[in-house]
Amino acid sequence: MKKVKIGIIGIGNMGSSHCNTIINNQVPDMELAAVADVKEAKRNWAKENLPESVAVFEDGDALIEDSLCDAVIVATPHYEHPRLVIKALEHGLHALSEKPAGVYTKQVREMNEAAAKSNLVFAMMFNQRTNHVYRKMHELVHSKTLGAIKRVNWIITDWYRTQAYYNSGEWRATWEGEGGGVLLNQCPHNLDLLQWICGMPSSVQAFCHNGKWHDIEVEDDVTAYLEYPSGATGVFVTTTGDAPGTNRFEITLEKGKLVCESDKLTLYQLDVSEREYCFTATEGFKAPEGQYVTLETDGKNPQHSGVLNAFAGKILYGTPLVAEGAEGINGLTLSNAMHLSSWLGKPVKLPFDEDLFLTELNKRRATSKLKKNVKEVTFDTGSTYGSQVKL
Repeated sequence: MKKVKIGIIGIGNMGSSHCNTIINNQVPDMELAAVADVKEAKRNWAKENLPESVAVFEDGDALIEDSLCDAVIVATPHYEHPRLVIKALEHGLHALSEKPAGVYTKQVREMNEAAAKSNLVFAMMFNQRTNHVYRKMHELVHSKTLGAIKRVNWIITDWYRTQAYYNSGEWRATWEGEGGGVLLNQCPHNLDLLQWICGMPSSVQAFCHNGKWHDIEVEDDVTAYLEYPSGATGVFVTTTGDAPGTNRFEITLEKGKLVCESDKLTLYQLDVSEREYCFTATEGFKAPEGQYVTLETDGKNPQHSGVLNAFAGKILYGTPLVAEGAEGINGLTLSNAMHLSSWLGKPVKLPFDEDLFLTELNKRRATSKLKKNVKEVTFDTGSTYGSQVKL
């Protein structure tokens, strides 16, 4: 049986995790053929822990140019994602990008255009879309059985990180190395889910606090207000400094409310639409009646292996991806808009001025300083994405 020969570019926290997923046969249609990393310590890890058949390259360019693989997974620092995806596509390789799709939408738009011109598979590692809870929310909202969205609230503050985490790489939490903080590192999954389930807002106003809880130059505390074309509103709150944190995602609709918390999804469904009830009820204070509804899901939550199996399936059999690569720009648009709003101190309408965003980002990159005397550490990420609570 033919297998997809995969090369993994960047074998830090996520890249090494993908290596283990593949060599442990969690993706039967995929074979780990090669890895690459600019860090000698990471290459030494690969030589000591991966099968001898896996080729080890000093950088992603060399891996791509060697033509040893059918496809690549790009798991490098964020700025490199679009460049390496584009190069892989130009060399006839299918590509899967880790989140985020890139640092700024102008760069990601170029990547999407390159992918559209190719006949190759391009995917995003949005593994939280495999979670049965979020899939059910998507199904219910998009079916319109609960009416239109009125309000969205997501408090996602259980992304706790220590200073040791930020000190584990010189690129981490710097404008020049990472391009942002919690919005660009921890929250791409949440921002993707937010737009996937609720759609894109038309306006964003955000307050991003840089180094509020850690010795870093980028944001580690954010509160954002969203306005949607329909008139719905939303609030998105996140930080890496709360302990204990909260993960509560609420969607209020015309005929009920969905609440996702503690790995559970609940629905309170109204007997009639609140919009209808509001203008026909004769009592002034009585709310419309309803009841909690038991929701059934398939219970599946395959996470990264689900995305990788779908990627291999698309290449070999033409079956659907979990997330098309072109969709990566949507969540990044939200984080870029939040950054730009905070930098300018005013609301930002979507679509925003991409050149203005890049100008403002480059101002911060010009004074950015990569960390010195860091202690390189590869952390085990396995416990951070397995449930709805720990994404």
